[in-house]
This record gives sequence, structure tokens and C-alpha cells, in this order.
Amino acid sequence: MAPKDHTNHTVNSYDTESPTTGQAPKPVKRPRRLRSSGWVRDMVAEHKLQTTDLILPLFVMDGQNEAEAIPSLPGTSRQSIDRVVETAKQTYDAGIPAIALFPVTPPEKKDEHGSEAHNPDNLICRAIQAIKKAVPDIGIMTDVALDPYTTHGHDGILSEDNRILNDETVEILCKQALTQTQAGADIIAPSDMMDGRIAALRHTLDNENFTDTIILSYAAKYASCFYGPFRDAVASGGVLRGDKKTYQMNPANTDEALREVALDIEEGADMIMVKPGLPYLDIVRRVKDEFKTPTFAYHVSGEYAMLKAAAQNGWLDYDTALLETLLSFKRAGCDGILTYGAREAASLLSGQK
Repeated sequence: MAPKDHTNHTVNSYDTESPTTGQAPKPVKRPRRLRSSGWVRDMVAEHKLQTTDLILPLFVMDGQNEAEAIPSLPGTSRQSIDRVVETAKQTYDAGIPAIALFPVTPPEKKDEHGSEAHNPDNLICRAIQAIKKAVPDIGIMTDVALDPYTTHGHDGILSEDNRILNDETVEILCKQALTQTQAGADIIAPSDMMDGRIAALRHTLDNENFTDTIILSYAAKYASCFYGPFRDAVASGGVLRGDKKTYQMNPANTDEALREVALDIEEGADMIMVKPGLPYLDIVRRVKDEFKTPTFAYHVSGEYAMLKAAAQNGWLDYDTALLETLLSFKRAGCDGILTYGAREAASLLSGQK
């Protein structure tokens, strides 16, 4: 028996029985019915943004009761540890489950090898300990990379001819991750893009009985222009020698991102990060569809700063634009989103703003 031909079997969405004298047929299918009121729009929404999806990045600096505004990152400040602790409390009380810490290393503590990265008394370790004492249930994510600690601004060690030394860098990253974990970090987030670092980090942590420490790998981190305000915040941009194109990914590539993600999952990554966010939502979707693993994206400094700048010029409504932006991350497949607008979004979602 020949198979049935369904090629011409279409749904008639018009009422062909309605009067036709001088009138267009009336539609039977009316998608607008499900947009007719707020409650039904909410009920049938395919994706929902929640406060528990958010992670707030924080910049830690030396000092006491200090806060420095970051001009290129409006609404965000570098804060001394005591101020960061207060911000962590407010963040947790707002329903945001985790924070991500980044250090503003004093110039005198930087060197060619980023040695301060694995000093157990460095800014990040002291901040972790203080936050965990005050807010024990908040999740703390720490960045594993050398750029905030090096005099040349790179994520790894430079050779005499200005090449990034991969394996030597990984050795230092392992020391850095172990130091942060010993201080109390819950999630280790390597953003360096060195080859083989996930396997090395997992091996190091497991050998020290930190088998429950989560690794969130920046598996698909692109060589992007959208990191500028972040580099201002940690004071690494002004000292950067050259660019990072030999280790961060080419923005032209998508299949390469899947290879990077596959390698990191195989090596022991528990969660995956795509960075930047908005220009790379296609990567988020491909990663989520392919691997079905917890997938995060970073709404990076340049993306956030653009929203702020446009709003300050009266070109768009910031609150609406922020929520629409973050919802696009969820629609693309994100399980979690790092964003400087996390507390603002939480207020909006709770109806307090």
C-alpha cells in the first residue's frame, strides 16, 4: 500500500461558511486570544525569568568602607571587603542565590606570573571567608584566570617572545583554584581558555578531597570587544600587551565552540559558560541542544553598559530593556545568567521597583 500523501493536508484557519458577500472570511484560529490579558499571557508563557536564575558579579578592592564608582560601568562599584559583605547580604535577601567575585589587585602586588593569584591571604580569599561568615548560604563563584594579577594583563604566563605558555599557566591556575576552594568558594570558574585546564583542575581538587566543588567552565569565551568596562573595573585593560586572540575564540566560529564544550565536559566540567551573552545566543542554543548540560551565559560589561548609556540618553526604558534582555538568555537555553543588573532585575521581578 502506498503511503498517504500529507503534503496538501493543511489546516483551514478561516470560517468558509461565513457570509462572503462583500466580506473577507473570518479567521477561526485567533492567536491573539492568548494575548488578551496579563494573566493568560503569564499562564501560557513558554519561558520565565526568575530571581533564582541570576548571579551578581562583584569587584573587590582593598580598604575599609570604600566604594569607587566605575565610570564605564554605571551603577557598579569597586568595593572593599566590608562593603562587599553588605552587598552580599542584600543580594541574598533579594532572592539571588549566588555572587561572582573579581579582584582589583593593587599594582604593587602584580607580577609577570600572577603570583598573587594563589596567595591564601589575597583579596578574593579574604572576601570569601568574610562573606561565608556573614552569609553562609549564598553561593560564591570565583574566577580562575591570571589577568587581574599580571603586569601584562593576560590570563596566562607570557614567554620572552610574548607567547602564552599553556601548560605552565595551567599549573598556576591549579594553585589558584585550590587556594580559592580552601577559602570556601563553592564554584570554581576558569575563564582563561587554556587547553586542558579543566582536567587538571578536577584532578587537583579531587586529590585534595574537594570532590564536591563545582567547576563552571568558560568553555566558549570569545575574543570580544565587549569586555572593555570589565577590564577598566579590574585595572587590567590599560596594561594589556597585545590582544587575547591566541587563546580566546574567534567570533566567526560556532562549531569550534561545540568542540571546546565537549572537551570540557569530558574533562570534568559540571556546568558550561558562554561569554559574551547577547551576540552569542546562537552558541548558547547550540550548546544546550547538543549537550543538555547546565548552561550559563555572561551578560558582560559592554552589553550592560550599552543599556545604561541608552537609557541615560532617553533612547530606551532601562527596566523594560533589562528584563527583555535577560529573558532572551532564558529563551536561548540559559539555566543561569551573570549580570550586573541582577539586583535591579530582582526588584523588578518582585514588583518592588
